[in-house]
Amino acid sequence: MAKLDILEFPDPRLRTIAKPVADVDHRIHQLLDDMFETLYAAPGIGLAATQVNIHKQVVVIDISDEQTQPLVFINPAITVLEGEEHEYDEGCLSVPGFYETITRPDKIRVTALDREGKSFEMLPEGLLAVCIQHELDHLNGKLFVDYLSPLKRQRIKKKLEKQHRQNG
Repeated sequence: MAKLDILEFPDPRLRTIAKPVADVDHRIHQLLDDMFETLYAAPGIGLAATQVNIHKQVVVIDISDEQTQPLVFINPAITVLEGEEHEYDEGCLSVPGFYETITRPDKIRVTALDREGKSFEMLPEGLLAVCIQHELDHLNGKLFVDYLSPLKRQRIKKKLEKQHRQNG
């Protein structure tokens, strides 16, 4: 396993739309292992392959405090179910140090392939539903800052660009 480098906003590679995975093979298994190592080391609760500059439809999530409930979503697709939208404070490993309130649907249906390439369906709610939507946005070249006002997004961009210059 290897810890991967996480791209940070405003890196243009974060805007790349991920391609579907054709075969769930040993290369995808290695990617999943590396992504979980990266996620847990960060630490975070979700990571899309786009964030590590691999533009395939692969997402790993673990919302457990103990990092003991790893979830894999390959070629995920969601459907919003009837219900309410809720506000959540979202952060992102690609936008380090910033948390903003984002409104998203609270109930979704997700279909995807698991680590073995088997199709499954899930009906997550709450934090897991929000996390899945956040990570699927990454696969579509979208970041949570895109839900903010242009002024807020620009302020975050300028602060991160300044940090990148200072850190070399």
